[in-house]
Amino acid sequence: MVNPFEEPATPFLTLVNHQGQYSLWPASAEVPAGWRATFGPDSRTAALDHVERTWTELRRVSDNGDEMRNGERL
Repeated sequence: MVNPFEEPATPFLTLVNHQGQYSLWPASAEVPAGWRATFGPDSRTAALDHVERTWTELRRVSDNGDEMRNGERL
């Protein structure tokens, strides 16, 4: 069985959690509780590009005093 995270042809989603942390996730897998899709499905490269463009603050929301609503910083 091939690991979908290592398969180049796998379409990916970009997920974000309530702390503003991002993750790549295989589009064929169920989105885990506490996460929501913000991009995709698309190629792994496109999903990574999306993360690089949108995840500009690497600290968790709770660490930097910002607030999040629906995955967006307020």
